[in-house]
Amino acid sequence: MKPAMCGFVCLYNIGDPALAASMIEKISHRGPDAVEVVKGQGAPVIMAHCRLSIIGPEDGQQPIYQDRDLLVANGEIYNHADLRAILGESAFETASDSEAILHLFRAGQLRWVSRLDGMFAFVLATKNRIIAARDPLGIKPLYLARIGEGMAFASELKAFDGLAYDSVEAIEPGCMFDSIDGMRRWYRTPHGAAEPEEGLDIEATARELRLVLEDAVSKWMVADVEVGSFLSGGLDSSIIAAIAARQRKTPLKTFSVGTEGSPDLIAAREVAAHIGSDHHEHAFTARDLADVLPHVIYHLESADVDLVRSAVPTHFAAKLAVRHVKAVLTGEGADELFAGYTYHHDYVDHPRELAEELTRSLNAMHNINLQRVDRVTMAESLEARTPFLDRDLIDFAQSIPATLKLRRTDPDAVESTGPTTEKWILRKACADLLPDDLVWRKKAQFDEGSGTVDALKEALMIVSGADQPLDRAQEGALYEKLLRAAYVDPDLILSNAGTWDSKDRVSAV
Repeated sequence: MKPAMCGFVCLYNIGDPALAASMIEKISHRGPDAVEVVKGQGAPVIMAHCRLSIIGPEDGQQPIYQDRDLLVANGEIYNHADLRAILGESAFETASDSEAILHLFRAGQLRWVSRLDGMFAFVLATKNRIIAARDPLGIKPLYLARIGEGMAFASELKAFDGLAYDSVEAIEPGCMFDSIDGMRRWYRTPHGAAEPEEGLDIEATARELRLVLEDAVSKWMVADVEVGSFLSGGLDSSIIAAIAARQRKTPLKTFSVGTEGSPDLIAAREVAAHIGSDHHEHAFTARDLADVLPHVIYHLESADVDLVRSAVPTHFAAKLAVRHVKAVLTGEGADELFAGYTYHHDYVDHPRELAEELTRSLNAMHNINLQRVDRVTMAESLEARTPFLDRDLIDFAQSIPATLKLRRTDPDAVESTGPTTEKWILRKACADLLPDDLVWRKKAQFDEGSGTVDALKEALMIVSGADQPLDRAQEGALYEKLLRAAYVDPDLILSNAGTWDSKDRVSAV
């Protein structure tokens, strides 16, 4: 498989190769090793692509063009081998998994995009048509700008910074734009179950969840390069790392960050020793946080307080990991699927409301947690993979009753973290993978467990020159000031930034 770790730009009815080149330069961190700008033959399109050469062969380059059709794509198509077999291997000219998108479209099947399994964003142009689509939950980003009679697509908002545009919007997760048919939603997150059906076998449900999770990790580890794993020491990343370690013939590389002596670093060492990983860690200081804050906010494309707080340790984790691997697994999505946030405990006696809230939060991830993961890792040319958000795993997890996710428990029982236990069925399914004290350990948010919150108080005083800690409003104002200083058109970025629901939380790595 030839992964398309990259960024791209596409201009439609805008015949300006120099503009495409300048836009792709702004997001070249997504793929600093190779840049291609291609003008369509017979189609009013210009595509630009920046690639991180993690494979080597030339046939992994993009844009992909055949018979005047052009394609640029970002992400991974995990079922590309199956699609090749179905569509006919002889039709393919490269080993790129992205080429399956082009041939699937050409096959002319209804709802063809729904057959793609993976994380992706792409733009496909023919002689008289342009199509752009995004994966079910928006793991990979895609934006559309209207410029006069034309359109411009890009992987990040910063590609449009300083341009004269009429409007800019995100193509929503699970949606496809077609210049002929307009915008449509091709994927809808299945509604979560509330109460168990009569006779539900809880033990069998836990075993099946484990199998589905193992299959997801296996699928999302497929690559021609080594894949490592973020390891915060929390439940979610520890489960992913433990499963991944079992599936490798050589030790899995794991990465943890935090302040010296922080709970995350200590817990991660324990997990790493337990699963036998090749563990790497980095301890950062308040001075380090102050130094990287402008960089993080620029790449994050947000000034939200909670998002920035969580993005800073993600930055250090990405910087550490990219010295050893080109891709990492993360634990994003477990909290949204299995009721892992503190506020979820308020729903313990209201399973229908909890199921609806989990579905809502899954659909809100694209411009909050998933934006953080994509922007901050790709800023360091590192690909992050989120096996908890595998489509088959989402389907199965949503079928599990909410009463098995957030469960009333005996605080003194082994299978308990207190009077109510979040992610209960996930813990039960994976209890044998990790030490008991970690499986049933209470969750800490990544920015808290890593020590970021306390170190950030000092860092913000350094950056602002204040002689006392900033309150939350002052912190947010400082982040916005740094963002505005980084962009020609900061309102473009701020107007498209994720809006936090009061209940949303940043997921742990």
